[in-house]
Amino acid sequence: MTRMPAISVLIVNWNGRHFLDACLGGLRRQTFQDFETILVDNGSSDGSSTYVREHFPEVRLIALQDNLGFTGGNIAAYEQARGQLIVLLNNDTEPHPRWLEEIHKASLQFPQAGSFASKMMYFDKRERIENCGFSVGTAGTTVDLGRDELDSPAWTAPREVFGACGGAVAYRRIMLDDIGFLDPDFFMVYEDVDLSFRAQLRGYPCVYIPTAIVFHRYRASLGKRPALQVYYSQRNIEFVYFKNMPAGLILRSFVQRFLYEAGAALYFFRLGAGPAFLRGKWDAFKHFPSLLRKRRQIQLSRTLNNHEIRARMTPNFTNKWRKLVASWR
Repeated sequence: MTRMPAISVLIVNWNGRHFLDACLGGLRRQTFQDFETILVDNGSSDGSSTYVREHFPEVRLIALQDNLGFTGGNIAAYEQARGQLIVLLNNDTEPHPRWLEEIHKASLQFPQAGSFASKMMYFDKRERIENCGFSVGTAGTTVDLGRDELDSPAWTAPREVFGACGGAVAYRRIMLDDIGFLDPDFFMVYEDVDLSFRAQLRGYPCVYIPTAIVFHRYRASLGKRPALQVYYSQRNIEFVYFKNMPAGLILRSFVQRFLYEAGAALYFFRLGAGPAFLRGKWDAFKHFPSLLRKRRQIQLSRTLNNHEIRARMTPNFTNKWRKLVASWR
């Protein structure tokens, strides 16, 4: 039997052959080499699978017939992963050569942490931050930390954050064995928030690692399908909220949540995305019985009380309203 690698890097691809040289080439140049790469191709029609076989034979390829989304693709890869650190990486990224080395060092430096957020920088504006993890407000909305800021000393030290963007995140397998992996019902968008919320409820911190750098083509895969983004974000934000938010905090933040929903509706209708917004909310309502079953299990197994989980969240109205209505990410 071959020795188990320390890290498994999981990549989901759908018609992204033009991204793969930067992404897989960046992994080839890693200073830390004790890892495996598993790429799941979600039924691409652009020859991605053939390209990977011919140009990146070191990558373990799982070629699916159908598009199972970000969650389904990563679940297929996770089932074959062998590492003790499970790393998710978007196909439209280029990892810095020391990225995995810094993640591995952080896993030793912060043994209590269950996950690690990378410093994600814009691909074409490499001095500007895209994401340093995210915060979650008491009304269940999210804000990407550092978004659009120039890199500065404020972002050079590790810190605890609520969660890590699924585009470049590391999870300890021991934590995933405890709380579970991605929820396949999400398909894409907010699946990382859901997993992070479940981790926080079980007491697993997430640590932002400023030296673990990835360059990301922000929304390159979804930029041409904004209605799809609105639909999944507005459906899945309800999935996250009703699965994970403790009842006491739901009651306490009812007004803020109502204002968020009203503001989001106005925002998306003004953008011409009202039908997608309504379809997302209606489909979330149809999933409500399933959400309640999942919620029961999550709330029964959590180890943090309401006061402790609220301390890890941010009061919603400390952020500008613009960030609230844009929190569909």
